[in-house]
This record gives sequence, C-alpha cells and structure tokens, in this order.
Amino acid sequence: MKRILLLSVALVWCAMAWATGVKTLKGTVKCDGEGVAAVVVTDGENFTQTDAKGRFELVSADDNGLIYITVPSGYSVPSKQSVPQFWQQKEEDKRSYDFTLMRKAQDDTHHGFVVIADPQIWHKKEFPALREGMADIRRTVEGYDIPFHGICCGDVISYDHSFYPTYNEVAATSGLDFFSTPGNHDMTLYSRSHETSTRLWEQTFGPVCYSFNVGKAHYVVLNDNFYIGRDYFYIGYLDERQFAWLEKDLSYVDEGATVFVILHIPSTCEEKDRKQFSYSTIANVMTNAPQLHRMLAPYNAHILSGHTHTTYNQQITDRLYEHVIPALSGAWWQGTLCTDGTPRGYGVFEVNGDEVKWYYKSTDYAPEHQMTIYFGEQYPQFAGQLVANVWAADEKWSIEARFDGGKAQKMESFTAYDPAAQVMYADREKLDHPYVYPTPADHFYRVAIPAGARVAEVTATDRFGRVYTQTITLK
Repeated sequence: MKRILLLSVALVWCAMAWATGVKTLKGTVKCDGEGVAAVVVTDGENFTQTDAKGRFELVSADDNGLIYITVPSGYSVPSKQSVPQFWQQKEEDKRSYDFTLMRKAQDDTHHGFVVIADPQIWHKKEFPALREGMADIRRTVEGYDIPFHGICCGDVISYDHSFYPTYNEVAATSGLDFFSTPGNHDMTLYSRSHETSTRLWEQTFGPVCYSFNVGKAHYVVLNDNFYIGRDYFYIGYLDERQFAWLEKDLSYVDEGATVFVILHIPSTCEEKDRKQFSYSTIANVMTNAPQLHRMLAPYNAHILSGHTHTTYNQQITDRLYEHVIPALSGAWWQGTLCTDGTPRGYGVFEVNGDEVKWYYKSTDYAPEHQMTIYFGEQYPQFAGQLVANVWAADEKWSIEARFDGGKAQKMESFTAYDPAAQVMYADREKLDHPYVYPTPADHFYRVAIPAGARVAEVTATDRFGRVYTQTITLK
C-alpha cells in the first residue's frame, strides 16, 4: 500500500512538472568514451554535477533554451569555426544530452589567452583587415609553447548579424577557439523587450552567461548589455537572473582562486564613476557594478571588457583589476588608431598557476611598441613639454625621461588628446561613420624640456619590470 501511495505521489509530481514546463534532463560527459566526474552542468538557472561515471540529471524549465557545461581544467571541447561547442540547444521532445571533452595535449596550469574587443564588422570590405588582425594574433601565439585560447569582449559585428558565419571563419584563422560575450551591437534590437534580444546570438555562439576552467583559473562570461525596448537604446546593467546564476557558479570555486570575468560594457572606466552614479554614463559603464565587485571580493579577480574602443586600466581594489581592452578595429576600421591614440590591437595574458601577467599588443607592431612621443615644437598644445602616450600604463608603471643622457626625471600623468588621432580623424566627411572623433585619455605623461636639450629618451617600466624605451631627436 505504501509503495502504491509513493508511486501515486510520483505520478502526480511528474504531471505537475510537465504542466508547469519543468522536466528532468539526463546525459553524460565523456572523454575518450570514459565518463568525467564532477563536471558542472547548467541550463542558465539550475545546476548539477556529473557522478563518478560522468552521468548527470538536471531539473530544467522549458523556457531555459540551452543546456551546457563548465569545461573543466585539462580539457577542451570540439569547436565549429572557432566557437567552442560546450552547449546544446534544448529540443522539446529530447530528454538526453551528451557532451564530449578532449584531453589537452599538455598541462594547462601554465597557459595564455588573447583578448579582443569590438571587431565590429560594419561592411564586408572590412574582413580583409580583420583577417590581418587574426594573422597577427596567430604569429603572437606561435611564439609561446603553452596552451592558448581566445576571448572576445563583444560587438562582433556592427549591425548585420548575417556576418556571423564569415566572422567565425576568419576568427578561426587565428588558430584559437574564442569564448565570446555579446556586445550591444550583437543584440537583436527593435523588439519589445530585453529578454528576446540575445536569441540570435545564442543560436550562433551559445549562452550569454557561462563559465569554463583553465589550469587554476576560473573564467566567467556575462552579458551586461540591457536593451530597454526603445529603438537601439541600451544601458550597462546586469540582470538578477545572471547574478543568481553567478552566485551558484562561484559556489564551485574556492575562495582566493583566480577569476576572470568577461563583459562587454565596462564595470568601471575611472575612479569617479565608482564614487558617484551618473545618468550620463548609463550606456558607458555598468550601472549596478558595485554588486558585481562585492561578489568578486573573495577572489583574485580580473574584469575584461571593451565597448569604449579606448584604453582604461583600473585597480578597483587590491584584489580586483579591470582591463578595458581597446578595439581590434581601432576606430571602427576607419584608421589604425583608436580615438585615444592607442593602436588597434589586443591583450595578451599569461597565467601560471595563480600568477597573472599581461601586455597590450598593437597589431603589426612588435610587442615592445608601447608608446608614442610628442614634443612642443611639433605640437603647440604641448609647448615646452615632452609628452608620451603610454596607452597600457597604470598606477604601477614608472614613466621617466632623460635629456641628452642626463638624470632620469619622473613624468607627470595628465589627460590629453592624442595629436596623431586628431589628425587621423579630423575630416569626418571622409569617414564612413560621422560618430568617429578623437577622445581624451588619462594615459599621457609629460615633463618640461630643458633649454637647449637635443635628445630625449623616455623609459616606461611596467608593473612586471619589463622596460620599454624610445628615443627622439628634439632639434
């Protein structure tokens, strides 16, 4: 009688689950035919882990359209034209989903990654330049003997989503798989709500919030573009669904671990936007970023973002740093410089256990190219001064100048426009986009030029002790 009662309760529960659109999904995660244990599986809301034989069961609501795994350290997944296949579209009558892992050829505790932002293809005529950028990435990665992956911080295209397949084909020529987050231009706009804005993205690139592990590092990808249902307008905002997902995701990560969070819209660009909220910046930075920063407090965390097409490096706390990556497209493929004078390019990161190092690589330049020098005789706005645009610098860099081999002098940081960018983007009538114009930046350094000085040398030493030197003749 008791068994009959339990069976009846189970049948009632199953009927209710079907009625409410909640189902139990099953599947496996295997490598070389063997089950892989403790792999995290999620539908973007609910979580589970595989058992000792690689099997899982996941209670999932029908309105969660994807099922996917957190790729564990030491493994990769099959890819299609640079897109890792760690996810599957759920099907109405399908209850079983199997995932395949591939064991990496070498230990990934010491690994690297390339991070790009804003490829933002507007027209097919821009694909050759994108291909050149990917070739530059390939050459850079071939100089290492450690595993590498790619990260894209969004705005893959400008408006035409039919370019996605071609973009992925070109991205694959880099030799890397790219884990990507959507940008505001990757959303499907002109619909009635935010909730439908990423469906096309998901069909091509997979979920908008997910994670993966490489070595000792945990990587989290989030979507902080929030479409407000009016034309193409959006704000920087992380919704509660993703915060709730992130809480569960981080519950599998030990405190003190290295965590990378990938966004499109920066959580912060400068100290003042962390101190006081402003309606004027709601499309430029994440409006509810303090909540994200608090969630990351237990970890040694780095935020990787894009959106601005310019360089910002922000030490938010002792354990949290944000890298706002300049655009791979520069100023929307209108010139080789971003609007702040940073050459178009990408970030190169090296992770060895818990140690993280990085540098900015300008496309078509050697890694040592880290500054541009100007002086007042050339540029009246810098009268009497030697000025260096050191785009990747932050507060832990040392920027010094010597004149005619004399004593080193510390250069003062200040905000300025880059003269070369001003010239490059002076005539908007010759550009495809009227919104391209020079922008000020805080990564400029200056010092007064002594009377009679003939030769100037600027030395920039980064936080890792790497030294970059450039010499110019003043007269």
